[in-house]
Amino acid sequence: MRSIGRVFDRQSSSVFSVISPTGGIRPLDRRRGRSALSLSEREEISRGPSTKQSLRAIARQLHRAPSTISREDQRNGGQTGYCTTTSDQAAWDRALQPKMCKLACHPELADAVSAKLRRKWSPDQVAGWLKRAFPGHWEGDLTGGSKNSYIATLVERHSRYVMLVKVANKDNESVVTALIKSAQKLPRALQVPDVGSW
Repeated sequence: MRSIGRVFDRQSSSVFSVISPTGGIRPLDRRRGRSALSLSEREEISRGPSTKQSLRAIARQLHRAPSTISREDQRNGGQTGYCTTTSDQAAWDRALQPKMCKLACHPELADAVSAKLRRKWSPDQVAGWLKRAFPGHWEGDLTGGSKNSYIATLVERHSRYVMLVKVANKDNESVVTALIKSAQKLPRALQVPDVGSW
């Protein structure tokens, strides 16, 4: 920070305030998401009261869900107080809210990542491991084979990460015991399967 400050003839504290929001990495140019309302759509919402259109009629005209238009309207002043430019800027501001880092939210996962880095894993290897194993929504199933053999499967729906677990019997206790034993091999932060009912 000091060397950067010297180049620009500034204190390191002023450099920190510029760099810290993005972690020192230049942020990507901001783009409006495909599902976000455009400025022209917001303009149509603001015209609604003067043309005596209901929110449902505006939604139909814009090919949007009525709930999307209703939320936008309520969030930004309602039928009488809605302002296009103010609403658009507010949407940009809400999208800019700082998001908590996943490692800050999951200390056990941070410990697991730290341990892998200490074991000389490269950042790319850790990133690959995280993509495969970060917790999400898990689906479970039990498959029976010949000669009373059973395999429980757990699939993380987003990453498609799969865990196969050999199970002694198809009774609930055997399945749950085998899944717990297998899940304990994952870092604590990853032990969040939603196995539903077997």
